[in-house]
This record gives sequence, C-alpha cells and structure tokens, in this order.
Amino acid sequence: MNVTYILKCSDGTLYTGWTNDIEKRLKAHNEGKGAKYTKSRRPVKLVYFETFETRQEAMKREAAIKRMKKEDKLRLILQKRPLP
Repeated sequence: MNVTYILKCSDGTLYTGWTNDIEKRLKAHNEGKGAKYTKSRRPVKLVYFETFETRQEAMKREAAIKRMKKEDKLRLILQKRPLP
C-alpha cells in the first residue's frame, strides 16, 4: 500500500510526503529521521492520508498536494476529518 500523507508540525506548518509504510514513516519523522523539514518541527501529527495501488500514483498525488495553497490543503484535510 502506498500512502500520500499530510503532517501537521508543531509550529503549525504542514508537510506532505508519500510512503509505503505510514506507521514507520511517522515514527521516523518524530525521531528526527524523516525529513530535514520536520526534524526541527517535532512532534508532527498525521492529519490526512490517501492510499494508492502504485508508488507512481502516490508520488503524483504528493506533487499535486505540494502545489496547493495552505488554505486548500486545510480544506482537503477538513473534508476527510477535522483537525485536532
């Protein structure tokens, strides 16, 4: 299973990525091993995800979400589930 996800960082910013193991990736982000961007913004919280059959689909969706404005990302998140 390939997952495109959005994390909410401790400073309120959003980070978008993709993985084939969401639990492992979330743990890596919170241990400071996930990405340079999230390393200094821990803890991070998973606020949105979509699943895909292929890696290419997940990566394509990640790129599309990264091009979105923050307001549009927040709308996307709220459509699936409310932010805590």
